[in-house]
Amino acid sequence: MVSQVLKSLFGKRPRKDPVSVRRRLDLGEVPPQYSLYAIGDIHGCLDLLRDAEDRIAADMARHDRMGLLVLLGDYVDRGLNSAGVLFHLRQPSEKGLKRIALCGNHDDVFSALLDHPEKIMDWLSFGGRETLMSYGIDVQQLSERGQAKPSELVKLIADAVPEQDFIFTKDLPVSLRVGSYLFVHAGIRPGIGLDQQSDEDLMWIREPFLSQGSDIGLTVVHGHTPSEKPSIGPQRIGIDTKAYATGNLTVLRIDGDQATVL
Repeated sequence: MVSQVLKSLFGKRPRKDPVSVRRRLDLGEVPPQYSLYAIGDIHGCLDLLRDAEDRIAADMARHDRMGLLVLLGDYVDRGLNSAGVLFHLRQPSEKGLKRIALCGNHDDVFSALLDHPEKIMDWLSFGGRETLMSYGIDVQQLSERGQAKPSELVKLIADAVPEQDFIFTKDLPVSLRVGSYLFVHAGIRPGIGLDQQSDEDLMWIREPFLSQGSDIGLTVVHGHTPSEKPSIGPQRIGIDTKAYATGNLTVLRIDGDQATVL
């Protein structure tokens, strides 16, 4: 029920909008001659992200094999350092990793805050309070002073959040296809071709995808729906292990048709 309410607030697109607003990347149908690594929902956990990248770099060195890191979205909200995560991802990798960052539903909402200030108050209960705190905005103190109105918050956000963070999140692609794998934040809608999948579903869907899985001939690697350990379903692998609460940020390695957790 909660997810449906949030989706109605943030995920609804006007009917006249195209199926896809965000870019969709395709590296071809041929299986890559390099390892693929995927990281699930980061949610402001910069220390866990750095540790995951260290593990990936060490794994690549150990196997003497190149790799591509795919981040599945939700870089902001809930955790303590959303600002640090976005700054980190905007910089070239210190480990020399090749990274592709995809858009999650939280990132999509964040990217549109200045364009839709009327949604800010709902966003605060969606994990936004922690994000603003990472930029030095204490919503609790502002509320006590009676200064937590949307019109005042949007001005504070515009001043505190670097423009590059909004540009970065607005430009995030919504999906990546590599060989027989499709990387997205949430999943796909069964019974619909890949070119007809909406951005909304790719970033928000749970059911019927979780139970029915992928029926488009691709294995979908996704986050969005948390579980204690990676979730395996019909032609899908879910790797959101609720890092901000558990301290476990899952890294999935894919070599050909073999998928293992680092």
